Amino acid sequence: MTQVTISKMTADQIPDLVAIENACFSRPWTYDGFAAELDKPSANFFTAAVDGRVCGYVGFQAVLDEGYVDNIAVLPEFRRRGVARALMDTAVSRCRELSLSFLSLEVRRSNSGAIALYEQLGFVVAGERKGFYSAPKEDALIMTLYFNYN
Repeated sequence: MTQVTISKMTADQIPDLVAIENACFSRPWTYDGFAAELDKPSANFFTAAVDGRVCGYVGFQAVLDEGYVDNIAVLPEFRRRGVARALMDTAVSRCRELSLSFLSLEVRRSNSGAIALYEQLGFVVAGERKGFYSAPKEDALIMTLYFNYN
């Protein structure tokens, strides 16, 4: 397991996050998109670094008692090294701190690695979105982690 350092997103990390987006997605977020999240009270964005290099991030919105993942991304050369798990563990911990009822996300139906990670974390398939993704076009599974505070 690689040593991963997680921190809250800062403005000086945005260029790194844009580079991660460009490496990972056909429809990447822009600098302005990330910058807008910095001052949004509902936004919870965290970055992952290995040996000082920002290599991934997760962002979610906390709305009332609900959590919705905007995105999670890890540079290809850092995948399967525990970075995504560290990011998701941080997001889940933050949701618990905020006493959210659930955390929900969409994932490409073909992304078996991500689906397996989410299942290990306790997420269950709660539905699907037909044709949710483009480039390439694909259905999304809606996966949700429900928090029980009893």
